Amino acid sequence: MLQKGADIYSVGPDDSLMTTAQLFDAKKIGFALVMDKDGNPLGGISEREICSAMASPDGAGRQTPVRDVMHSEVARCAPGDNLIRIMAMMTGGRNRHMLVFDNDELKGVISIGDVVKHRLDEIMREEEELLKYIEGTGYSH
Repeated sequence: MLQKGADIYSVGPDDSLMTTAQLFDAKKIGFALVMDKDGNPLGGISEREICSAMASPDGAGRQTPVRDVMHSEVARCAPGDNLIRIMAMMTGGRNRHMLVFDNDELKGVISIGDVVKHRLDEIMREEEELLKYIEGTGYSH
């Protein structure tokens, strides 16, 4: 199972794109959950949405509220979902971020970068095990 920190960064729907970009810069992140005043998720916003909005002909500005740019549907997975399923969901839906829910409780957010890192770590471990097997080390007689 994919492991990562449980930090969840969020903005409100009335926060500006500039406030959101400043959060991204300060925390070195590229996605934030959009939460209502009661802490319920309304959607998400990423660097991609901000850039697209600012580059559009009608030109969203620095003070444009997040609600005008956010996407309301953010893909979800569960802590026990296997990596292949998560990768398929991200690829199929062209999602770069997924919310992790355990039943109805939000546990975290994973990114495509988290998934790629986890898979690379798995591949490196598998390679080490194969090398030990080929060399005849790493197991007892």
